[in-house]
Amino acid sequence: MTTHETQVVDSGTDALTFQRYQLTTAGGVSTVFDKRLIYVGTAPDSDFVIDDPTASRAHARLEFDGQGYILRDLASKNGTWIGGVRIREAYLPTPCTVRFGRTEVAFDVLGEQVEVELSRANSFGSLLGESTEMREIFALLAKVARSDVSVLVQGESGTGKELVAEAIQSHSARRAAPFVIFDCSAVPPDLAESELFGHVKGAFTGAVGNRVGVFEAAHKGTLFLDEIGELPLELQPKLLRALEKGEFKPVGDNQRKVADVRVIAATNRNLTQEVRDGNFREDLYYRLAVIKVSLPPLRKRPDDIPLLVQRFLRMSGSTDVQVSWETMDRLKAHPWQGNVRELKNYVERAVVLAEHGRLETRHLSASPDSGAIRASLNGSEATLTVDFDLPFKDAKARLTDTFESRYWGRLLQRTGGNISEAARRGGIHRKSLEYLLKKLDL
Repeated sequence: MTTHETQVVDSGTDALTFQRYQLTTAGGVSTVFDKRLIYVGTAPDSDFVIDDPTASRAHARLEFDGQGYILRDLASKNGTWIGGVRIREAYLPTPCTVRFGRTEVAFDVLGEQVEVELSRANSFGSLLGESTEMREIFALLAKVARSDVSVLVQGESGTGKELVAEAIQSHSARRAAPFVIFDCSAVPPDLAESELFGHVKGAFTGAVGNRVGVFEAAHKGTLFLDEIGELPLELQPKLLRALEKGEFKPVGDNQRKVADVRVIAATNRNLTQEVRDGNFREDLYYRLAVIKVSLPPLRKRPDDIPLLVQRFLRMSGSTDVQVSWETMDRLKAHPWQGNVRELKNYVERAVVLAEHGRLETRHLSASPDSGAIRASLNGSEATLTVDFDLPFKDAKARLTDTFESRYWGRLLQRTGGNISEAARRGGIHRKSLEYLLKKLDL
């Protein structure tokens, strides 16, 4: 008989103990998991990827909740089935066979025990959440903050990656030292090296004096490299050397400098895929990802929304605004493409427009101040709508997704679904296009 237990580890965390488990496809390919929570679907960033057009991108989630392994269908288009019965939520017997769409997968537990720590607090720094997912992250961050290793924070735009870096810094021995932010996506490629490592007078046209780069400015402190996936490929070896040796050379200088810097990097890209595509150095990836922190999108932790709404109401000074059960239920069901940042913007907007002291979901719609861009996609006119109510990065990401979906959808129509030919016409590698098609659910 399998036993599970939750026990106290120290004054701030609990330990959740469960057994490793495996999922096996009909072809006999097995994947072993020691994660408490995984997602199953056709999306390439799923923990268990299903290559089946009848399955959904985010088809189901499998979670150990302290009682057993609970499988939840995520409103998939063709359902999740156990023993011929379609389920919305069920504890899995062991062993058993689960069907996602038309794909059958065997589930079984193994003998090895896994222990996961959960924070008892519902916050860490400015991060907030009472879901099991976030409490697991808080326990990890508390440990990471006490060390000095590099950290890679992964997550969609708006999930709070910068807040993770700030929380680690504020709980570390470097808390009194500089915390420097460098956004790799906001600097032109030809200036990135100078911004990172500085330059000396006369190093290039316009260099009228010496300039200290962010690496030197963060000496004894923490350097947060946001959107690390945007760092130019030719600059990556120099960053790797700076991380490994603590040495760097300003542009135009023959002398190397030394800096003691803890680096936390963040990305909303799939860096392992970028490594496979040759867009990111593998050695730099492993140097940055000593510890990986993956932030779940808000739509995957809806139970945290009431707590977040109350915080944003307090921040707006509107604690007297009421939120009905029906309104909160709708907020929890909203997709939140812009994640926590979008929720914060909604609360601020809804407070201003609130009538009779009540928050209303009609203010979830895009603001009237949105614009449409006419674009020619493969010779055909199309309209791409820009939501100016979103932060720049979120609006850009949403617009990019729409463009990519329409561009490749039209090109695949023209090539009769021939992926190789579509990749050739689009000027990218076939493997890269296959990844895009999965991401876009085409």
